[in-house]
Amino acid sequence: MPVLEVKNIKKSFGKTDVLKGISFSLEKGEVLSIIGSSGSGKTTLLRCLNFLETADEGTICVNGKEIFDSVSHKNLTENEIRDNRLHFGLVFQSFNLFPQYSVLKNITLAPTLLKRGTPEEIEEEAKGLIERVGLSDKTENYPCQLSGGQQQRVAIARALALKPDILCFDEPTSALDPELTGEVLRVVRDLANENRTMIVVTHEMEFAKSVSDKVIFMADGVIEEYGTPQEVFLNPKSPKTRSFLKKDIETNAE
Repeated sequence: MPVLEVKNIKKSFGKTDVLKGISFSLEKGEVLSIIGSSGSGKTTLLRCLNFLETADEGTICVNGKEIFDSVSHKNLTENEIRDNRLHFGLVFQSFNLFPQYSVLKNITLAPTLLKRGTPEEIEEEAKGLIERVGLSDKTENYPCQLSGGQQQRVAIARALALKPDILCFDEPTSALDPELTGEVLRVVRDLANENRTMIVVTHEMEFAKSVSDKVIFMADGVIEEYGTPQEVFLNPKSPKTRSFLKKDIETNAE
């Protein structure tokens, strides 16, 4: 049984159709990378999965349980939305850490509010996650005292703290320079090696090629290509996919 089943997700903003019927499934332990040009609908799809946006049509199932149906779940309560979000951990491209809190407090805040253990248990778990992302010496630092790469690693630890079924990344390196990009991608790669279920929206093609089990190429609000990294990157069937990958190669060669 798939961890995640997404069927016919559609989303419009005004007269603009951003998602035009997105369907895919994800097995436990798989890494799915979503690639495509800006405006193709990648981030909107993630936001619909995480209930930051409400899809106009479609269904979302996690571990066989339907958590969203555009007909029966159109008007979810705040508590229902919060519970559904807990299936997903989202790492934003802009970090979104609380600037007034230390690294440790950023990570313990949500588990504390949700009563996911005693204060001692929550703090011990958080310190383990901080060590896991290589920031043990930054526990009491504030976001303004960290580099962009360090802030993103804290954001990853924060997302892991709630033990989500699926960890989602929205362009996790787009705000970073190349040196800092590498340190974040190493953490994501380590998580992939632990068979963690993940969806990664990324513009890092080599990373997507090496770390993914499946790749989706989105264009104009639809899935233009879906397959293994070898199928999508080495033998793309769609002219749009071939054009996108060619442009990426040319851009990186400049």
